[in-house]
Amino acid sequence: MLRIFHGTKFDFLKLNKVAAGAAVVVVLGALASMLVLGMRYSIEFTGGTLVQVEFTTAPDVTALRGALATAGVPDAEITSFGSPTEFTIRAQDAAAVETQAAGAEGVATRIEAGLQAFAPGAHTVVRTEAVGPRVGEELSRNAMIAVLISLCITLAYLAWRFETRLGAAAVAATAFGVFGVLTLIKILDLEISLTVIAGLLTVIGYSLNDTIIIFDRVRENLLKLKKTPLYDVLNISINETLPRSVLTHGTTLSATLALLLLGGEVIRPFAIVMTFGVLVGTFGSMVVAPSLLVWIEQKYPRAAAASGAKA
Repeated sequence: MLRIFHGTKFDFLKLNKVAAGAAVVVVLGALASMLVLGMRYSIEFTGGTLVQVEFTTAPDVTALRGALATAGVPDAEITSFGSPTEFTIRAQDAAAVETQAAGAEGVATRIEAGLQAFAPGAHTVVRTEAVGPRVGEELSRNAMIAVLISLCITLAYLAWRFETRLGAAAVAATAFGVFGVLTLIKILDLEISLTVIAGLLTVIGYSLNDTIIIFDRVRENLLKLKKTPLYDVLNISINETLPRSVLTHGTTLSATLALLLLGGEVIRPFAIVMTFGVLVGTFGSMVVAPSLLVWIEQKYPRAAAASGAKA
């Protein structure tokens, strides 16, 4: 069997100050971006119309926007979609969304009329998505419920699986991964879509699984190494699970990078979320969670008699 990084003695907790600083910056940055600047949501949540169109030659975007305004779609958002000849056109302003309450296809029809006036016979509509405001509200509610349910199940599982302090550290590491991904989403100005939500839920499960594997080894070693300081037990446990972590994260990253580079624009947001989620989740489970556990132990030391109890 292939063994990588077998028998290592790295001091991962030496990075505890870096972990604390990174956690604070990531969490505060994500909260500030969401509360102050807001996030950019796709038409699936806001309601609106999206048309993906491919031209035979690179168009004049200003002239295209004028043609759409003439056709009755003012303030359309026009974005390059992977090549100079391919664009997405979105109508998400309040007036357009209100219009969709009576028929979501109406805005798409006007967009296509504007395209026909701008480049007759020199464009191809690749796809059209139209979501009314009521549907958008329902999707927003369901996405929030899905995230909350996943977090509640996570907390319940950790409460049953681990001692309170280990569970708290695992939750903090998972939250660090989620906030880290949200910060990246804001920096890259990615839309919050159903695909991105799916990526976030996957990151939660992936990060949690990695932390649980490490903490399972911590629990075993706490029983075997009763006289060993927690700092050393954590380092031993992380090093013992390092070969498995390297192989798991390496294969996962190879898959997500393949999607990122070759999967196309539609799947790219999911690939970005997953790729960065694996990286930040690994840091969270191997550095942030153990560092937090050491801090909790220093702040609220367990009784000597309980040092070998169930962790």
